[in-house]
Amino acid sequence: MEISAQPTPNPNTLKFTVNKVLLESGTADFPTRESAQGSPLAEKLLEHDHITGVFVGANFVTVTKDPSARWDFLVTSLVQTLKDVLSQEITFVANTNVAKGSSENEIEQKIREILDAEIRPAVAMDGGDITFHSYHEGIVTLHLRGACSHCPASAMTLKMGVENRLKELIPEVKEVIQV
Repeated sequence: MEISAQPTPNPNTLKFTVNKVLLESGTADFPTRESAQGSPLAEKLLEHDHITGVFVGANFVTVTKDPSARWDFLVTSLVQTLKDVLSQEITFVANTNVAKGSSENEIEQKIREILDAEIRPAVAMDGGDITFHSYHEGIVTLHLRGACSHCPASAMTLKMGVENRLKELIPEVKEVIQV
């Protein structure tokens, strides 16, 4: 089992890439211990002191700690937990926690296509995800998850990156906001 830890733009979040498929599609966010019930991977990671959130993608896990904790005291035990859980032949994430979307109109469909093709893969490289929430009268509302959810750079990423790209490709888009 290969596991590598990588920093993200959020200093309180690390991305652990694994050589195993964790989710066939979608992502799963576990911001609390209660939300992790039924998902063994998230449950075990959230048992660690100072861990405040877990986010799971296709082949990575993003772990968020509270600001008072230091990564050098956490990484070894987190990697061991990942190895222990991932060596089992179980479902790592309960289906109820997997985020998937469905579109309602043509503009929303275009927004989802751009997010899926261009923006989400780039954000996933930093251990996060951006999911579509709604579109109404030119305003796109997105949900930032994983490393992006409390990242100091997320507001700039949303405005300078995501908003500019969506405006460029979809003239009806006037603004992008975070839910």
